[in-house]
Amino acid sequence: MDKVVVCRCEEVTMEDIKHTAEKYQCSAREVKLRTRAGMGYCGGRTCRPLVNAALEEATGEKPGNDLPLKVQPPVRPVTLSELGGDK
Repeated sequence: MDKVVVCRCEEVTMEDIKHTAEKYQCSAREVKLRTRAGMGYCGGRTCRPLVNAALEEATGEKPGNDLPLKVQPPVRPVTLSELGGDK
């Protein structure tokens, strides 16, 4: 079960999350920041529920108690002409 990949974008496994939580005795937010779980290309849109469940299991707390762990969609480039409406 520990070899299950929780976050595909950053290739974070359940083992990585548990190991980080035990080694640093840190909060769910800090585990996320240390492992980069949910911070990949998808911005957590794909793995957020699984990352939250893994963090809750590893740390015993629900993620986002101190500061919310938000989902942020990827940024796409926009040309200046698209912004200005010039055609």
